[in-house]
Amino acid sequence: MSIAVAAHLNAILRCYTRESSVPVAVGPLSFSVGSSTVTARVAHASRTGLHQFADVLVDGVPAVPEELVRVLSEDADPAEIDDLAARTAESVRNVSLFVSEVDGERGPGRFLEFEQALLFGHLNHPAPKSRDGLSGAELAAYSPELGGRFAVHWFEADAELVSSDQVAGAPSLQGLDAVQLMGALAGITPSSGRVLIPAHPWQAASVLSRPRVASLVRDGRVTALGPQGAEWYPTSSLRTVFHPDRSVMLKLSLGLRITNSRRESTPTELRRGLEINRLLDAAYNAGTATAHPRFTIVRDPAWVALDEGGPTLTGLDVAVREVPADVNSYACLAGLVAPRPGGVSRLSDFAADDPAAWVSAYIDNVLVPMLHLYAETGIGLEAHQQNTLVRLDGAGRIRGGAYRDNQGYYLASSYLRGLLAVTGLHGSTLAVVDDPIVDDRLTYYLLHNQALAVVGCLAADGVADEGLLLEVVRERLTLALPLLKAAGPSGDRLARRWLEAETLPCKANMLTRLRGIDEVVAPLDAQSVYLDIPNPLRLR
Repeated sequence: MSIAVAAHLNAILRCYTRESSVPVAVGPLSFSVGSSTVTARVAHASRTGLHQFADVLVDGVPAVPEELVRVLSEDADPAEIDDLAARTAESVRNVSLFVSEVDGERGPGRFLEFEQALLFGHLNHPAPKSRDGLSGAELAAYSPELGGRFAVHWFEADAELVSSDQVAGAPSLQGLDAVQLMGALAGITPSSGRVLIPAHPWQAASVLSRPRVASLVRDGRVTALGPQGAEWYPTSSLRTVFHPDRSVMLKLSLGLRITNSRRESTPTELRRGLEINRLLDAAYNAGTATAHPRFTIVRDPAWVALDEGGPTLTGLDVAVREVPADVNSYACLAGLVAPRPGGVSRLSDFAADDPAAWVSAYIDNVLVPMLHLYAETGIGLEAHQQNTLVRLDGAGRIRGGAYRDNQGYYLASSYLRGLLAVTGLHGSTLAVVDDPIVDDRLTYYLLHNQALAVVGCLAADGVADEGLLLEVVRERLTLALPLLKAAGPSGDRLARRWLEAETLPCKANMLTRLRGIDEVVAPLDAQSVYLDIPNPLRLR
């Protein structure tokens, strides 16, 4: 059995056993779905959900990932089943390619090493590496897993068709406004009365076939200039690109379906990045910044978008993201915990000598600051593995943490009045939702997907006993309770829930996908399918 097939069978069974409450323990596993019987051997059972399965059979025959999806999804809509099965098969093909090219040329520096390390993708998703049918040449150029790089494509548009904004004085903008910065990055001077906008190469081809942009091109109001300037490296998100000699990254719209969503920006997201900048500049998080000086939020200080002066975007837009100082000390958490063919994760290399100390430092320097920010300001970070950066020294010891995104900010509604008093505005671009919904989302993103991924990884790699590491998490959260309680009204509420509740909410990735939910555009109260699972932190 290929490595790619085995990885997908594991991911599918992790999803199904969690989402259908199938008990998992080391040894034989057998359960029925309709008229079929699925059997497997559980080589490693995990309270965090990172089980390891082998010898997966359906009715006594070795399982094929896309067919296993069909068997386990028999009650879903047939069209959604067909789509997910096809995307699973595509994901298997892509992972097979990534694994075969693992020793190929990669981008320079440690930052890119971790951005390019996600060969298998989300370990609890049935089709983590589907790429909407990208061709071989496109896959090679656009995939971080293959060390891809490309020159961005540039469009020139009449200035009145373009909106932009920036935070005054942001160091990463080098004294330029957002429009001037685009010209500097492209290395060309736009025509008088015109503005430059970058695009991912795939997006550049896509938007030219869209009626709104095609009409502007025909009228001469928008001109496609093609690829210009330096070649950029895609990061783990595919649509954010990095160049080691630039002070900013570019977050570009990309209409590909990746896992559950098309990755095109919305006007709210572009403005949200600036609102966060301004809140931080106003010391809205002064208590968190003082208590946790080694934790930071990566800024998105500017944006430019072709919107024709209207309320919607055309698919041509860019959010400007700062490059952190000493960028090569930062590692994407998803790249840290990512499995490596034939070996343990990079995290296990770093933490092998004292895994309990590494987990302890992680909770103190990454997780607790995020909880403190929520307690103080009501801002909840959608800090999944890919959006969480860990700052490391040369030996892999934790020296701090950071969060990056201009999309994933919740605001607990009970804090809205206080936030508006700071901004002087009548509303917020943050996703304002009831406090219990934010609690549920943060339980998944901060606990299940992020912090417990560290524990699950070290245990699956055989570096440490999972129960002992979970006890470390409990201990560090317990010690943080007084600080969190002092940070804001019921500031310790969420951490106490994690420590005491019998069950906790968790996102169901397979069910979300089978219901055809696009998590970028879905209403927040129906953004994903959630279910309650046993709390991994409960004392046994």
